[in-house]
Amino acid sequence: MIGFVLRRLAQLVPVVVMAALAVWALVYALPGDPAAVLGGVNASDQEIEAIRQRLGLDRPVWEQFATWLGHVVRGDMGTSITSGHSVTSLLATAIPATVQLAVLAMIVVVLVAVPLGTVVALAPRSWPGRLVKGYLSLSLATPPFWLGLLLILLFSVRWKLMPASSRYVAFFDDPAGALQNSLLPALALGVYSGGVLARFVASSLAEAMQSDYVRTARSKGASEVRVVVRHAARNSMLPSLTVGALQLGSLIGGAVVMEVLFNYPGVGKLMFTSVNGRDYASLQGSIMFITVVFLLLSLVVDLLYAVLDPRIRLR
Repeated sequence: MIGFVLRRLAQLVPVVVMAALAVWALVYALPGDPAAVLGGVNASDQEIEAIRQRLGLDRPVWEQFATWLGHVVRGDMGTSITSGHSVTSLLATAIPATVQLAVLAMIVVVLVAVPLGTVVALAPRSWPGRLVKGYLSLSLATPPFWLGLLLILLFSVRWKLMPASSRYVAFFDDPAGALQNSLLPALALGVYSGGVLARFVASSLAEAMQSDYVRTARSKGASEVRVVVRHAARNSMLPSLTVGALQLGSLIGGAVVMEVLFNYPGVGKLMFTSVNGRDYASLQGSIMFITVVFLLLSLVVDLLYAVLDPRIRLR
């Protein structure tokens, strides 16, 4: 197991370097001149050129990338040209907020996907199964940002139960305050992703219920609950686990609109501010964080496969 983890971590190194190159190239290709943005509308050409030299934007492209990558390896992602703070400190403030929001949204996803997917798999033609299918179709057709607006109108404007503008409150410091500020964006994110995962849960569980080992368990007199929980659910969990990990990554990386909508101080809000301010360093650091999260989630899924399926051996 340890050898497998070390090999996978070694394989991640060239992937991270290629991802860093892609991130840097995409951000570099964005229209606009950060030196002109930093100088302001009244800056002269000489002042803008001086800013470009100070930021190193006048150097060759390959040299700019090599310098940036070398700093990133040492943990230095540069300095934000809009706030003047280091990107590392900005991410250190924004990452806990985004992770807490993503975890809360993932809890919503699991609470939606597992029971509803199980109902569809075990009783697809019953009235609860048909009702759940209708709900899943509706959830997949509802954009998260539109649902977020509806939640704000209902819970913030009309009922005044939740704040329309959320702030980050650490869950372990104030659980009630954390839920009050994070629940609405978590619901808006989790309902759609829960509908996606529920379909995979239903499909995998329905297929497992038709397998030979399920018929064997029934023939031995096992109860239906034991058949579903002990035999079918565990074997149907693998594809759902993969989709669930991807959903968690998308919740972290795709929370930009939701964090802007609720004014939530996470990585998504930082990315939005960076794009508007042509703050290349902050934008590159935010995207690199999301990229590394996806790669690490892929490694975790591989390890969980071996735990859930004894047939898989990691060597």
